[in-house]
Amino acid sequence: MSLPKLPWEGGCRCGRVRVKVTAAPLLTMACHCTGCQRMSASAFSLSAAIPTPGFEVTKGEPVIGGLHGAPHHYFCAYCMSWMFTRMEGMDEFVNLRVTMLDDPSWFTPFIETWTSEKLPWATTPAVHSFPQVPPMDAYAGLIGEYLSTTA
Repeated sequence: MSLPKLPWEGGCRCGRVRVKVTAAPLLTMACHCTGCQRMSASAFSLSAAIPTPGFEVTKGEPVIGGLHGAPHHYFCAYCMSWMFTRMEGMDEFVNLRVTMLDDPSWFTPFIETWTSEKLPWATTPAVHSFPQVPPMDAYAGLIGEYLSTTA
């Protein structure tokens, strides 16, 4: 799979918050947890782990939503689009909701998480599935494997 040329731009539904991505994702994911189901009003959320130095809010001021605790879920204050998540203690990357990108057509989830909570009919083409989240020591291998598919 080849990724489109960087930089990528995107924004919330109303356009009041815009973002720019200048670094390729470390990993792509679908999360089936009930929290993501409720916040996305869908069967799962889709995200790409973007290295923090390669992610920038270029317009507007996103606000924290969701449960207002860790992790921090960022939304547009006007249209309430869930845009990205910052995980506590994992400052190396930002989980961008890929559907916020102007062109998310390249996206395919490489891993899926929280399949223990997934809706019975929900399927993805993810290469790896986890009943919850991968063990911390598995991420280096998953990232390496994902990056080898995008080279």
